[in-house]
Amino acid sequence: MQIIEMKVIRSIYYTHKHFLLLDPTRIPVSSSFLSRHFHYSSPRFAINSPETDGTHKTPRVWTAYEPLTGELYTRSSRQKSSNQDNEMGSGDEENADYETERTYGKARNANLSTGDKAHKGFSDSNNMARYSSKENTVGMSGRKAFSVNGLGFGDIVGNKKKGKSKFRWVCDNCGYSDGQWWGVCRSCDHSGTMKRFSEGETKNRGLEFSETVSRSWLPKDAGDVEPVRLIDVNSGIKKMNYRIPLFGPFGNEVARVLGGGLVPGSLVLIGGDPGVGKSTLLLQMAALIAEGHDSDQPAPVVYVSGEESVEQISIRAERMKIGANELYLYSGTDIEDILVKIQPLSPRTLIVDSVQTVYLKEVTGSAGGLSQVRECTSALLRFAKKTNIPVLLAGHVTKSGDIAGPRVLEHVVDAVLYLEGEKCSSHRLLRSVKNRFGSTDELGVFEMSQLGLQAVSNPSEMFLSDQNSDSEFLAGLAIAVIMDGSRAFLIEIQALCVSSSTVSRHVNGIQASRADMIISVLAKQAGLKIQENAVFLNVVSGVSLTETAGDLAVAASICSSFLEFPIPNGVAFIGEIGLGGELHMVPRIDKRISTVAKLGYKKCIVPISAQKSLATLDFGEMEIIGCKDLKDVINTVFTKY
Repeated sequence: MQIIEMKVIRSIYYTHKHFLLLDPTRIPVSSSFLSRHFHYSSPRFAINSPETDGTHKTPRVWTAYEPLTGELYTRSSRQKSSNQDNEMGSGDEENADYETERTYGKARNANLSTGDKAHKGFSDSNNMARYSSKENTVGMSGRKAFSVNGLGFGDIVGNKKKGKSKFRWVCDNCGYSDGQWWGVCRSCDHSGTMKRFSEGETKNRGLEFSETVSRSWLPKDAGDVEPVRLIDVNSGIKKMNYRIPLFGPFGNEVARVLGGGLVPGSLVLIGGDPGVGKSTLLLQMAALIAEGHDSDQPAPVVYVSGEESVEQISIRAERMKIGANELYLYSGTDIEDILVKIQPLSPRTLIVDSVQTVYLKEVTGSAGGLSQVRECTSALLRFAKKTNIPVLLAGHVTKSGDIAGPRVLEHVVDAVLYLEGEKCSSHRLLRSVKNRFGSTDELGVFEMSQLGLQAVSNPSEMFLSDQNSDSEFLAGLAIAVIMDGSRAFLIEIQALCVSSSTVSRHVNGIQASRADMIISVLAKQAGLKIQENAVFLNVVSGVSLTETAGDLAVAASICSSFLEFPIPNGVAFIGEIGLGGELHMVPRIDKRISTVAKLGYKKCIVPISAQKSLATLDFGEMEIIGCKDLKDVINTVFTKY
C-alpha cells in the first residue's frame, strides 16, 4: 500500500472519529499533520471566558484538512456543565455555545456564494448551534457576529481586511464634485444630476471623464452636431486672418516653426531639457500675444504655472522687460480650478507650465504620473477644441530626450516642438517633430540673453569663425552648406594632417565611415600620398554633419592641410563625392547657393551638372564654378593666382 493511500484512510478515520462524534478533547497529538487545536483567551473569541465569570471553560478551536475534497475546516466548541445547559435551555442566548465551520482555498468562495450549503460529510446536530448576525450579540461588544453562511471567523483571523473604495458624487450637468450626496447640485442647482463615481470607475473611463471636467463653463450646443461639407467649412474661414500672428523678429522665428502662426483651438506641446528656456519662450509668446498687434485692442492671455509662484514669474518678467497689460499670471495645479478661474477672462490663449505638475482630483495617482498626464492633457484638448482657445503646454523630458509621460501624449496634441541647446552655448534651436498645421522641416534659431531669447538673423554666424587668408594657420579650413528643414546653414570644416603620429585618424562631428571613404578616395583617385599621415577632422560649434552635401568641403579641407595651402576667403563647397572621385548633385542646391550669395561669398564650387541647371538663375556677383571630379577641384582651388 502506498503512503498516499495510507494518509487518505487515516484522514477518513480521523474525520469520522472526531468530527461526527464532536469530541475535540480526544484529538491525538500524533495526528498534528492533519489537524491542530489551539486555545483562545481573547474576549473577542471567548464569550464569557473564565476571566469574566469563572464558570466557563475556554473555547477550543481546531483545524483539519480533508484530502478527498481538498478543503480545510476550522471548528470550535465549548464544554459546559449541566447548569449552563439548563440556563441555555431557558432561553439565555447571550451565553449560548457556538460552533463555526470555516473552509479555506477554493471552497471558501463557494461557501460565501451559495449561502446555506451543507458541507460534505457533516450535518447539523443538536451539538452545533449556529451563531448568526440576527442573534443577540451583546457578549461580543458590538462586533460582527460569527456565521457560517456569511463572513465570519476566518475573515478576521486568517484574511486581510478589504480596502475601502472612495466614492465621489459628480454632477453630470456641470461637472461639480463633492464627497457626499446632495439632492441638488450646489453649483448649478439642478436636481437629480449627482452621480456616484469611484476611483476604480475613473481609471477606465478614459477621455469621458476629461470631457465632464472641462464642461464646467463650455458653451452649450444649440442642437445636435451634424456632418458639414468641406466646402461649407472653408467658405466661412479667412485664411489670412485665421491664425494668430506673432510679430517681430522673435515672433517670426516662432511662427516659422509653427507653420505661419498659432492656430486657434490648437494644443501645442513644447519640450526640452531642464534650464534650456522653455518657460522663457512661453512667457515671451504670452506677452507677444497679449500685446495684440493684429487687433484693435489687447487680448487677455493667462499664464498658469505649477512650478513657480506669481511673484517669481513677475520677477522674471521684469528682468525680461515684459510689461503687457493684458497678461494674467496664476499659480495652480488643479485643472478644474484653473478652468473655473479663467472663465470670466475668456482669454485668447492659455499657457500651462508644465503638464507634469497639474492634476485632476478624481483621477488616481500623483501629478506627473501616466494616468494624470494623460487625463489632464485630454481635458485641456477638449477645452481647446470647444472654446477655440489655443493651449500651450510645457513638458519635461526624460534622460533619453523624449517627452516625459505616456507616448499617447504626443499623439493627442496638435504640435510637438523641441527646444534644444548645449550647456556651453548660448544658442537655442526650436524645431518641430509633429505639426498638424505646418511643415516639420522648419527650424528657429535663438540666442539666450539677459532679456530672454533673441532671434538670430544670420544663423550661419554661429557656425563660422573669423577667417584671415594671410595667416598660414588657416590651412585646412573649408565651408560647407547644409540644410535643416527649409533653412540653409554654412558650417566650417577643419582638417589637420600630421606625419609620423601615433594616432591614425580621429573625427568629431563627421561619420567615421564617411571620413574613411573620403580619405581613401583622395589617396586613390586624386593621387595624394596621405597614407602615412594622421588625419584629424572637426566640425566647428559641435554640429554633426549627416548629409552627403558636405563631402566636397571635407575633401577640400584635407587637401588644404596636406598641401599646406589655405583656401581663399569667400569660397564655399557643395557636392557629394563618389568612389571614383566624381562629384554628384545634392537636393535643393539652388536654395543653398542663394544662402551663400546672401552672405557675401564670391565663389561656390559645385558639380558640373549643377552648373548647367543653375545657369538661368541670378545669384548676383557670386561666381559658380563647376567641377567634374576631385582632380579638377584641386587644380581649380589650390592654384596661385
